[in-house]
Amino acid sequence: MPGTKAGGQTSGVLHLPLLDDTELFRRLVAFDSVSRNSNLPLADFIAEYLDRPGVRLARNASADDAKVNLIVTAGPDPGGERRGLTLSGHTDVVPADEPEWESDPFTLTRRGDSLYGRGAADMKGFVALAVNRVAQCDPARLRHPVALLLTYDEELGTLGAQRFAETWDRPETLPRHTLIGEPTSLRAVRMHKGHLKLVLSVDGVSAHSGYPHLGHNAIEPAARAILALAGLRAELERERSSASAHFPEVPFVTLTVTMIHGGAAINVLPDRCEVSIGSRILPDMSSESIVERIRAAVAPPLEGERWQLDLAGDSPPFRFDAEHPLHRELCEAVGQHDSRSVGFATDAGWLQRVGFDCVIWGPGTIEVAHKPNESLPLAEFHQAGTLLDRLIDRHCLGQKA
Repeated sequence: MPGTKAGGQTSGVLHLPLLDDTELFRRLVAFDSVSRNSNLPLADFIAEYLDRPGVRLARNASADDAKVNLIVTAGPDPGGERRGLTLSGHTDVVPADEPEWESDPFTLTRRGDSLYGRGAADMKGFVALAVNRVAQCDPARLRHPVALLLTYDEELGTLGAQRFAETWDRPETLPRHTLIGEPTSLRAVRMHKGHLKLVLSVDGVSAHSGYPHLGHNAIEPAARAILALAGLRAELERERSSASAHFPEVPFVTLTVTMIHGGAAINVLPDRCEVSIGSRILPDMSSESIVERIRAAVAPPLEGERWQLDLAGDSPPFRFDAEHPLHRELCEAVGQHDSRSVGFATDAGWLQRVGFDCVIWGPGTIEVAHKPNESLPLAEFHQAGTLLDRLIDRHCLGQKA
């Protein structure tokens, strides 16, 4: 990349011109960073845009080098107390294949008082604001650093954040206080469920359906296991935990059979059946305990069969202290007097495990995310930028808000 030295140090040449927030937002939406694609073109653009004096950039690549987490820091080291502010967001978006789109999903389009495009709410609007806060700052004036942590494949199960948590050996070089810019309508969120993904595989023996005694149907035992899972689902729905009160709409652990794959033709006994299972677990529970309950539920109906239960993904649940100064500060900034939770998983679960104090906060609403004509109110976008400026003034410049 032009202007970048080895080891993540910027050379201070060939700087891209500063863009206003809306124009940078437009540039980011134009990248087709759907999770099935590499995020490298978008990451390279952000890295080049931030190639400025006093800005340090590092990359944390996926195992196959096809995708990358970006770690960007401006200002001094955070010190032992890890002071400053980290702004975190994901660079991937969900597909935009729906025919109901009224405009090109990868062209940020204004209609009325809102901006439309894939990722408008989830979450390129916040990413644009965060990137510009680093691009526009004077690192020499910062008493404490402002940092960016931009992840890949959050939409596929917080995979980039997991990679960072498991392989990045210098989390102490980033500020502890962290904003994760998911769309919360600028409400401070301190709790979410986890998302556990499993695949149950049952093996049989293929044969001509006219001679079933020569084979073994894999779908039938899988169907018995599915019935057992329905029983476990009903059992979980009756249970409550200390965290249930924070999720009034769905105050229990969910368990859902989401996909079934098996069979090759109508006249062939299927030799394999795969059942995909999803579970949203509460913050005071462990994934391991739910996995064992699922395993115990399917074992009796699968006795004598060849089967296995594999973990396909684990986005940890998240809970943060309501009295933590960062949470209280955000609540005061937006006039919020209650404690908020969400039912979807975020990168916070993994980042908390490696010492980050996270609050989920950003412009836009999850109600329009993952849908055609995803949008972000323009006023909320600008309000988020103003609030970020105040937070950086307080945490990084040492000024009173």
